Amino acid sequence: PGLGSMSTSSFEKMLRNATIAAVAVSATAFMPSATPGLGSMSTRKAMTSLNMAEKVNLKIDLDSPKVATMETLEPGAKVVYCRCWLSETFPKCDGSHMKHNKAVGDNLGPLIVTVK
Repeated sequence: PGLGSMSTSSFEKMLRNATIAAVAVSATAFMPSATPGLGSMSTRKAMTSLNMAEKVNLKIDLDSPKVATMETLEPGAKVVYCRCWLSETFPKCDGSHMKHNKAVGDNLGPLIVTVK
């Protein structure tokens, strides 16, 4: 069945699960350029666990106990979300990852969500 036949709570659950999956797959994309030792698989594995050794978010809503964003997207919407924590338009991507990638040889990119 298409999204049109889905209840709002089912759609929100599906979108939340898709977002969680996308974040889990790209957890290392949240590491800022200042993170040392990204070439080491053991460091990468340690940094992506729930017991992260260093802060990832160095500038977004630092006084908040948790940075969380919820959006309701209309059918046909396309949103490009930041995964590098460097965007001046966070949670939306502004392309800041490109400067980071060039500087350190990384391959960060945004999370692109399209609602059909």
